[in-house]
Amino acid sequence: MSTVPPTTDEAPRPAAPAPEPRGPWAPLRPLVLRLHFYAGLLVAPFLLVAALTGFLYAGAFQAEKLVYAHEMTVPVGDAKLPVSEQVAAARKAHPEGTVTAVRPSPRDDASTRVLLSGVEGVDATHSLAVFVDPYTGEVRGALEQYGSTGALPLRTWIDEFHRDLRLGENGRLYSELAASWLWVIAGGGVALWFSRRRALRKVRGTGGRRRTLGLHGTVGVWAAAGFFFLSATGLTWSQYAGAHIDELRTSLGQSTPAVSSAAGAGEHAGHDAAGGDGGDGEHGVGLDRILAAARAEGLGDPVEIVPPADAGSAYVVRQVQRSWPTKQDAVAVDPATGAVTDVLRFDDFPVLAKLTRWGIDLHTGVLFGLANQIALMGLALALILLIVWGYRMWWQRGRGSAFGRPIPRGAWAQVPPYVMVPLMAVIAVLGYFLPLLGIPLAVFLALDVVLGELAHRRARRTSV
Repeated sequence: MSTVPPTTDEAPRPAAPAPEPRGPWAPLRPLVLRLHFYAGLLVAPFLLVAALTGFLYAGAFQAEKLVYAHEMTVPVGDAKLPVSEQVAAARKAHPEGTVTAVRPSPRDDASTRVLLSGVEGVDATHSLAVFVDPYTGEVRGALEQYGSTGALPLRTWIDEFHRDLRLGENGRLYSELAASWLWVIAGGGVALWFSRRRALRKVRGTGGRRRTLGLHGTVGVWAAAGFFFLSATGLTWSQYAGAHIDELRTSLGQSTPAVSSAAGAGEHAGHDAAGGDGGDGEHGVGLDRILAAARAEGLGDPVEIVPPADAGSAYVVRQVQRSWPTKQDAVAVDPATGAVTDVLRFDDFPVLAKLTRWGIDLHTGVLFGLANQIALMGLALALILLIVWGYRMWWQRGRGSAFGRPIPRGAWAQVPPYVMVPLMAVIAVLGYFLPLLGIPLAVFLALDVVLGELAHRRARRTSV
């Protein structure tokens, strides 16, 4: 009596005939499947690095508060000293460089930051942040700071690795490649999942590749909206796609406005503004009157005071709260008279400028604080799991061989011209605006054609 081994997902078996889908999706599905497979296979390493570093970056906000608690927090005192005295204390401890900005203590238990540029040993794109107790004038420490969110060394290191692998401008290509392809991979996965959802329901509880596929598809669909968002917002400040987006916004009159820093006083403005030596941030009427003028215009904490760049410029005081509700109002104040010369309200920003601001802040985890950061960590973890499951399915597809079998070639030939021609036009436009999507796709197609021709020739020689 012979025994027939039970059929499992790990052994080859005849596939049950699947019902043929109708409409243009039928010939498109193999093409989408092949694109999803190869894009996931080749771009996944870049996405994995972006997900791991993004996970760490989202957690770095809370870690920063713990690691730098001594510098960032102070015991609450009776009354805060004038900002000018706090800056003087910082300059006494660190006379090197030039004061480029001052961030007065925004809370009762928060220190004041005095930012210095041109300090030896500090990266030219960074500042030295000197932390001052606003009640006593005690300097509690100095740390390198980067960016408008005030990132300190821990978060800066993770941020730079996430953005460019700490390789400079060339390194930014990795993150732009990941952002350019993330939405394509996610979109293809969603389309494939919905086309298979009935079949996946029938195989719940099975093992092997089908179980992995079920997990991969379900988590991918739930996280897809987040991936689309991360891709879109990541591209807004990328090297090449970001430049195209900026050009488009400018052409539509939707670029982010800036307050005018031209001093508006009379003929003695330049002379009066030079009343301080500039290295300590004091010009003309001084920091205290400048801050008072900004407060009178309704600029509440947190704010940043930027001293004049030259004798003909004004102080710029701007709100730097990027959490919800967003506070991004700004004023320019004449250093000679202390009069407000220009006012910019966030409410007056163009719609796309507001959406860009909120999108970037949501992407970086500051718009909704801790909840925002937890959500980003969840998305990063989901992407890591999807990549692991994707490679596992590739391995399982090989039935024990060293590598999984690829998706069969020739899918594009099944697509009718009335679908293929518009599709190619859309891809060409996207390839122009997203060069790190278009160029790799063109290279892939060229290699695919070459490899296909070589395989065809080998098969022909074998059959002779």
